[in-house]
Amino acid sequence: MSQNFVGCDRGQVLLMPPSLADWVADDHLVWTLLGAVEKMDLDCFYAAYRANGQGRAAYDPGMMVALLLYAYCRGNRSSRGIERACREDVAYKVITAMEVPDHSTIAEFRRRHQAALAGLFVGVLSLCREAGLVSVGVIAVDGTKIKASASRDQNRSYEGIVAEILDEAERTDREEDERHGDARGDELPERFRSRESRRAALAEAKQRLDEKKAVADRETSQDPAPGVELDEQRALASNHGREGWLREGRRGLDERRERAQQPVARSRGERLAQAKRRLEEAHAVEQAAHEAYEAHHARAVRSDGRRFAPTTPHQQPEVPDGRINVTDPDSRVMRTKGQPTIQGYNAQAAVTKNQIIIAAEITVESPDFGHLEPVFDAALRNLEQAGVSDQPGVLVADAGYWHRRQMESIVSAGTQVLIPPDSDLKEKPRAGWTGGLYDHMRRVLATEHGKAIYRQRKQTVEPVFGHTKHNRKIDRFQRRGRAAALSEWRLIAATHNLQKLHSHQIAPATS
Repeated sequence: MSQNFVGCDRGQVLLMPPSLADWVADDHLVWTLLGAVEKMDLDCFYAAYRANGQGRAAYDPGMMVALLLYAYCRGNRSSRGIERACREDVAYKVITAMEVPDHSTIAEFRRRHQAALAGLFVGVLSLCREAGLVSVGVIAVDGTKIKASASRDQNRSYEGIVAEILDEAERTDREEDERHGDARGDELPERFRSRESRRAALAEAKQRLDEKKAVADRETSQDPAPGVELDEQRALASNHGREGWLREGRRGLDERRERAQQPVARSRGERLAQAKRRLEEAHAVEQAAHEAYEAHHARAVRSDGRRFAPTTPHQQPEVPDGRINVTDPDSRVMRTKGQPTIQGYNAQAAVTKNQIIIAAEITVESPDFGHLEPVFDAALRNLEQAGVSDQPGVLVADAGYWHRRQMESIVSAGTQVLIPPDSDLKEKPRAGWTGGLYDHMRRVLATEHGKAIYRQRKQTVEPVFGHTKHNRKIDRFQRRGRAAALSEWRLIAATHNLQKLHSHQIAPATS
């Protein structure tokens, strides 16, 4: 008796064309994702295209959105990797209906619809709310450092940036000398010496100059010179003297840059100029903060009516100090205790007990201090837009978020805050951190109920970061600039929630 095997004739022609749907299981993630995209409001994507249909046909934005969401769910964020998967992976073929978008098309779609892609986060959160996954009894806030698409080696001082700009100018002159010799280099070519050809060349040159001027005007409007307006009340409330005024000046500059959302230039020459301008802006803001502090100190009086002793005028250095990354000027050197420093961003998240992310924000400061209320406010906005009307019960965070004014503001709005005043590494309280709210919080955390609630922080937000970085292999942003990193971080958070939604939907079938 001969051996018996299942046939494997790769040259066999199929009688009927196959259906891709038959090749993907009914409980596959791709079906959950396609169903979710059908329910989302994608009008902001479609509005970016001509209503009359003129020009070359574009890929359906709904298909491109589904493609990016599925790729991010699988940890595939490279535009070339996504294009390759469209050729090889059946699930990708189901999404694209056998089409294969070019990697440049995928990258341009992600860049063009940056804000709209970030807005998908709320749409996915709404679907999670409909599935009953959004419970806001206890919310945990934490941050994780994610590498930027930049190297620490590209951090430059002001002197280094100016020197590189001058070296680039010298290199350009040298290349022009080699190319033109003794000639000026601006002589008209032979074919442009007639009146007609010269007129056409001048018209073309004028068009290029107009385009450059339009770009320059747009950049100027996006990144204006900082008219320094310090919030005097906030500076005085900090009760840190001159340092409080400096901190307020830097905070205001950072907020203006965040609102401007200027994209990172592609050419290195433009990035060098941008980095130089930013250092000069920071230098001007610091000078204005010192002057404002000294002016206030000169006119301020004590509670008993006496004036303060004159303060020593600050001698501002002639050139800006500090360093800035010329690859991604928005990124910073991030430090985490016990870990090596990285060039990146501080990605913040607010997470529910079901590990649903309800807020995903980006900051450029390495410490978590000062970000408790902004992240919580972002969570409230997202919940409201997603249709969640419940008021969060308890907000938990680690000791790095201790900020008395922000904690009191959140409590006054009806949400309890549970934050230890001491980190796990400290055996004794810090000097001056005793009595009042400090001891009250220590007593609450010492109770069994307090321990049980605070323990949820490690069971909710930290596993989300671990799953994102280690299981999904997302530990570096693909795009440059704070706005681009924020869009990508919210897309990452949205796909995390989509995976939670998928697990919830298939749970009855597998249980």
